[in-house]
Amino acid sequence: MGGKDNSASAVTRGSAMDTRLVALDALRGIAVMGILTMNIIAFALPENAYIAPGLAGTGAATSGDTASWLTAFVLFDGKMRGLFSLLFGASLYLIAQRADRGDGNAASVHYNRMVWLGLFGALHFFLIWWGDILFLYAVIGCLAFMMKDAETKTLIVTALAVYAIGMALMCLSLAALFKIEAAAQAPDASAASIEKLRSFLAGFSDAAAQQEIAVYRSDYWQILHYRLGLYWRPLSMLMQSGTETFPLMLLGMAGLRSGFIAGQWASRRYWQVVAYLLLPGLLLYAVLGYLAWRSDFDPILSLNIVAGWSMLPRLMTTLGYAALFLILIRALAGTSLLDQLAAAGRAAFTNYLGTSILMTSIFYGYGLDLFARVSRPTLWLFVLGAWVLMLAWSKPWLDRFHYGPLEWLWRSLARRALQPMRRKTATIQT
Repeated sequence: MGGKDNSASAVTRGSAMDTRLVALDALRGIAVMGILTMNIIAFALPENAYIAPGLAGTGAATSGDTASWLTAFVLFDGKMRGLFSLLFGASLYLIAQRADRGDGNAASVHYNRMVWLGLFGALHFFLIWWGDILFLYAVIGCLAFMMKDAETKTLIVTALAVYAIGMALMCLSLAALFKIEAAAQAPDASAASIEKLRSFLAGFSDAAAQQEIAVYRSDYWQILHYRLGLYWRPLSMLMQSGTETFPLMLLGMAGLRSGFIAGQWASRRYWQVVAYLLLPGLLLYAVLGYLAWRSDFDPILSLNIVAGWSMLPRLMTTLGYAALFLILIRALAGTSLLDQLAAAGRAAFTNYLGTSILMTSIFYGYGLDLFARVSRPTLWLFVLGAWVLMLAWSKPWLDRFHYGPLEWLWRSLARRALQPMRRKTATIQT
């Protein structure tokens, strides 16, 4: 799938199957940092604020709110999570290959890991934050593992087919909302049609936002009680996001095999991916953002745009960003910043859950009680602060220890034995 660049060794320690890939780790570091650009909205504002800038329950959206929403939507929406899904698939394949070569039975190692990941995800959802993706990854990871021995072409074709089916189903289900709206606005609309639309739009009302704000400004036990009432959400996410996450994991496996995710392609090939996928994808996102803005962020249209119509450009931009970031990683070879990014990626599990603990402690009522009190543009400062923390702690920790704290716990539980933690001598990785 294209010639490899002679400089690829600059971002690879040994072969792709035998040692950690610096490119893979650094890309994961970028992904776990980038996820916060969208998650910060769910940490700090009512859930519907993700759909439109005026649904935060803090009054009419300002120009700054709108600009911030459009920036996040066009540049980050779903793309960093998609990148993380690609890398999860690549890591799944890499770990299975190592297990098959003598580190243990691949199936046993993998399914033990997924069982514990699913448990971590459930605890994360109920005890810390409702936006968990670990449970989703655990379940879909079990399915993706079944295809680890498929041919690379089969992985790609299957991924694209499943993604297309999922996109079609999502768009068709959301399109039904336009029919509900049309029926309720017809001159001879029935009382039932009007009530159906009113009931749906009530979920996007200021009253609904204020109710959510009241919950998250309360104490821990009230918030926990509220989340327990959302017990169905992890399963709902499986239904809504499974046909997007599964294909991306398969593409991650294919990307590792081909050398794409490992940073081993020729630079020319990566620039072609940027030109053919990232730039057109961002342009499509900009058009969709414009349509949402022109409609004054009509809830039904905005929901269709964010959850359905953006799926095609989301796939394009996810792959395009992977190529762009791998170009950047190659340019950073030998620098301390690359080491820091790679370390953040190696400790991605700790960084992901640690961010949830930190942000809920800042915004929820049992912490600093800033929920819905910080403007959307100002939230970018919290994102930047979290990035600095991730980069600051990850490398010094991994210079002294083999794993991040939660990575060590996960590995020990999955292997049913305490894993060696402290390095015999501190090492400086380059």
